[in-house]
Amino acid sequence: MVSGVVELRRYTLHPGARDTLVELFDRAFVESQEALGIELIGQFRDLDRDDRFVWLRGFTDMTSREQALGAFYGGPVWAEHRDAANATMIDSDDVYLLRPVTVAGAEPSTTGGTLGATIYHLRDPAESGFLAWFQDRLAPELIASGEAISHVFVTEPAENTFPALPVREGEHVLVWVGRSARVELESEVNTHLTRAPEVLRLQPTPRSRLR
Repeated sequence: MVSGVVELRRYTLHPGARDTLVELFDRAFVESQEALGIELIGQFRDLDRDDRFVWLRGFTDMTSREQALGAFYGGPVWAEHRDAANATMIDSDDVYLLRPVTVAGAEPSTTGGTLGATIYHLRDPAESGFLAWFQDRLAPELIASGEAISHVFVTEPAENTFPALPVREGEHVLVWVGRSARVELESEVNTHLTRAPEVLRLQPTPRSRLR
């Protein structure tokens, strides 16, 4: 992955509308975004919520994000398909603005089936201690046990420079994506958390690069 800034986007859809959005997205919104320098990392069905569509896209930096989003949402492909896409959605504002972090042994996957994503909700920025614990303790244990960690992200603190697309602000998270989603927390680590971690089970769409 070459992106320095990543969006984790979770859409709540009208009942029965997810397959419509998946087909439209994979057909119309992959190459059209990639042509503008946007990295389409992965698109997924949430296996535990049939009204949820989850996807990740990346940008070189915040400046390129602003430019690429302006070009896409002001461009002809979105103009042609936005009404059909928006008709499937109840809410599209559940978005984390993230940046990737390095974890020894993490290896992006392009094959396989179900993936998992775990979201840790933190009291303070991940750099205040939780990230070091994850990199030094939990990630090596998971990898040694056979878990495949594909990507790890923490909150990008920069201001959202494309306010037409809201993101969750004032929150701190660490997100890791792998072959499955597991939560193993030592008691002292719980002091870093504001609530229980979220665990997502994700099924890649046919055009998802991350599998």
